[in-house]
Amino acid sequence: RVIRHAMVLVGGILMILGFSLALTNWLIDAEVPDKLFEFLRTHIPQDQPFLFLLALNVFLLVFGMLLEGFPAIILLVPLVLPVAVKYGIDPVHLGIIFLANLQLGIFLPPLGINLYIASARFRQPVMTLVRASVPFFLIMLAATLVITYWPALSLWLAR
Repeated sequence: RVIRHAMVLVGGILMILGFSLALTNWLIDAEVPDKLFEFLRTHIPQDQPFLFLLALNVFLLVFGMLLEGFPAIILLVPLVLPVAVKYGIDPVHLGIIFLANLQLGIFLPPLGINLYIASARFRQPVMTLVRASVPFFLIMLAATLVITYWPALSLWLAR
């Protein structure tokens, strides 16, 4: 019974990953990264990566609320990486930014999946958990901002 339940869960995860990969391939074939860079360059000057990182943080937080981490990474990294490199963002630093923002996004209501999992596990209303997790969310938000805007902190070990 446990194996059957686990296989249904694994099958669902593999379907999500498969669809994410297919969508990513289609978006790359449609040259979406180039079109995205051209759009961003008109609104965010290329010599101001700070604004690009701010927009990326907001985008990843919203996307993190809507989709789990692995599919989000498979879907977004091939699209955002070429744009970020053109803004002078280190690829390793971008990966760390992705992980921090997506992790933060899964805690945000209304669609943050961790809230609903915790609600079911602890048998508490979601809003009770939201109020209880606000201090921890603020700590994670501060850490994410430090990670994003102080790249040397994230990259010193990798270098």
